[in-house]
Amino acid sequence: MTQPSGGAAPHAPGLPSAGAARRRRGPLLALLGVVLLAGCGIRTTSVPVDAGPAPSRVSCAVPDEEASASATASASPRGLTARVYLVCSAQVAGVNRSVRTEGLDQLGVAVLLLRELQRKPRGGESSAGFTTAVQGDLAVEGPRRDDPRESLRISAPLSDLPPFALAQLVCTYAGTGAAAGSGGVLLGGSDDTPVRRFTCTGDLRTDPEAAETAGTAVK
Repeated sequence: MTQPSGGAAPHAPGLPSAGAARRRRGPLLALLGVVLLAGCGIRTTSVPVDAGPAPSRVSCAVPDEEASASATASASPRGLTARVYLVCSAQVAGVNRSVRTEGLDQLGVAVLLLRELQRKPRGGESSAGFTTAVQGDLAVEGPRRDDPRESLRISAPLSDLPPFALAQLVCTYAGTGAAAGSGGVLLGGSDDTPVRRFTCTGDLRTDPEAAETAGTAVK
């Protein structure tokens, strides 16, 4: 049987045409893709998935240029670098600030450092993730008549202070002119509870919540 010249090849009865075969292969390939994905443990979904933003991280480290500027300021006869403890990443960590403490007695140093704790972090401290829990309306006073001579009294009961704020006070005062002997800090509140001796331990810095039960009563 001869084919008509220039015409398409005749279609055999009962067999799918080439176009129909291509149309059928499309869905079959898509189904095969779904099966392969399932075999790889990947679940398909017709709803867009929003995994949310990546978790933010803070460095808890002041940029080097600010640290160098602080060190330069400390060399000035009018300045002194104090280690002020702020809150960062659920801990308290120290930053250097230039303050003037020469000629101040214990209470004067305590007042100055309290002001630094109340100051809102800015610049490199803020971008590094530092904050403060010390309220702006707090004040500090000297000892009462029955307190040990090197005691400091905060203008609120210590039990009312946020634990992070108390940890900031203890660690900032420790090792400065605001501290009592041997680096301990004698702190009391505005109530009649006895003054307690605190030390800035590693446990207190990494777990400031422990400040609520830290300290030893001093009579």
